[in-house]
Amino acid sequence: MKNQKVIYKITQTFKTDKENLTDEELKEIFNKKLFKVIMKLEKNSNSMLFSSTEIPDVFFTEYMSQASGDFIKVYLCLVFLSKYDKDINLNDLSKKLDIPLQTIKESLVYWEAQGVLTKKVDGYILNNLQEVELHKLYSPNLTLSAEDVKKNSDNKYRAQAIECINNMYFQGIMSPAWYSDIDLWFKKYGFDEQVMIQLFQYCFSKSALHKNYVVAVADAWSKNNIKTYEDYEVYSQKFEKLNKIKKEISKKLGRYAPLTQFEEAFIEKWVIDFNYDLSVINIALKKTTSKANPSFDYLDKLISDWHDRKLKTADQVNEFLAQMKQKQKNIKELEKKTNYNNYEQRNYDSLDNLYANKN
Repeated sequence: MKNQKVIYKITQTFKTDKENLTDEELKEIFNKKLFKVIMKLEKNSNSMLFSSTEIPDVFFTEYMSQASGDFIKVYLCLVFLSKYDKDINLNDLSKKLDIPLQTIKESLVYWEAQGVLTKKVDGYILNNLQEVELHKLYSPNLTLSAEDVKKNSDNKYRAQAIECINNMYFQGIMSPAWYSDIDLWFKKYGFDEQVMIQLFQYCFSKSALHKNYVVAVADAWSKNNIKTYEDYEVYSQKFEKLNKIKKEISKKLGRYAPLTQFEEAFIEKWVIDFNYDLSVINIALKKTTSKANPSFDYLDKLISDWHDRKLKTADQVNEFLAQMKQKQKNIKELEKKTNYNNYEQRNYDSLDNLYANKN
């Protein structure tokens, strides 16, 4: 509406002040007037139309993926306010961003821990992220001995692996902080070069190439004693087998929701600790799915009982079940003949309940 009023006033001025102007002359004067209006708007400090706030690239590569959405909003607003030397009132910031005050306070603590902010007596100072990352990159090297420096420089295979990661998963623009972190992970986990590359391949395939996730996966691999690529292949096959069995169990039980932590622990016990394959677990699933209320507890009791009896293969389990079925049949025939119901027979009650399924 303001622009419309400006145009109206200008055209009215043309008509009253100079009545005999041609259309071209009117257009020329109008453009000059309009240019002056735009320049005035641009110089107006209250207008954000022609201003911009610079965010360093390192924020997107190193910080954004690990912070929550609210924390990112707080950071961006702090950058904007610092540009104009504005004092920050937490209550006003909470209202402006529509974020609870407690979340605002938590975000300040988080960014301080990340080195983005420095707390002073009278408030916070917003640090230069490029300087923060350079400090992370070079300050640890000050404590390295000459022998460590030589060892690092001589390890050409490790350097080649890191460069391979840079080119394959970061399009050749991996930030300096990643170089430092990868070097530290080589020392911490003892991975060989192929395993380190595979670590990034796995995280990349999960669309989760951020440091928290990489560290979580690396911790899991380390706990499974993965050091070499051969170790990884053995673990990968076991992991693939485990996932296949998890999907099969969920399908057979009609489960569409993700498995709970406790249910996954049951399956890992059967597959990893008991070393059972899908052929054995399928026998338990067949008996379980015919129950009115199939459950993981029932599955675990069955499979644990087979393990305690040292049954290792599907053939051994089927043979045992056939024996149990015949034993139950013999007991029922004996009951009919003698109405036998003593303590010895009741010892079979728990097994009867467990193997009551006639399948």
